[in-house]
Amino acid sequence: MPDASALSEQARQIISAEQIQKRVKEIGRQISNDYRGHTIHVLGVLENSFVFMADLVRALEVPVVCTFIKPQYIEKPGSPPVQEIFFSHQLEIRNKHALLVEGLVHSGVTAEFLMSDLRSRGAASVKLAALLDRQMARRVPVQPDYFGFLVDPAFLVGYGLGSPAQTHRNLPFVAAAPL
Repeated sequence: MPDASALSEQARQIISAEQIQKRVKEIGRQISNDYRGHTIHVLGVLENSFVFMADLVRALEVPVVCTFIKPQYIEKPGSPPVQEIFFSHQLEIRNKHALLVEGLVHSGVTAEFLMSDLRSRGAASVKLAALLDRQMARRVPVQPDYFGFLVDPAFLVGYGLGSPAQTHRNLPFVAAAPL
């Protein structure tokens, strides 16, 4: 298993594996209490959420249906730099409780779009869980219902978060890395 020394020259650990596991269990208890008597449809936003989602659903004490979604970002040629976000597949969520899971909420644009889309599809409820919340970077007024840690503007890797080269997702902790 990789450790901090594997990245010692490139990155510094900011959230330990032990801190993450403790907080994930706390979030799992809170979500379980909030959804007691209901099934939760957990939607992991790929790629950054997959490790957090795996640990989170194991910490839940209510029935869970797992789905992964991968937003596609498309810039329209000849238009101002605006990106459109689409679901990668159709999802039946009417009258179901949806929990959107993000590894990191940054600008909030993706989370806001996906939550709005789930509501428009008739979800009974829509909430957001994020391991990391970078509130200082917010471009839209979205707030996670459940979050693990507030983080600063540093570029983060580990625990499912990848580098531009898509490496370091397998680290059991979160580290700040140079770009």
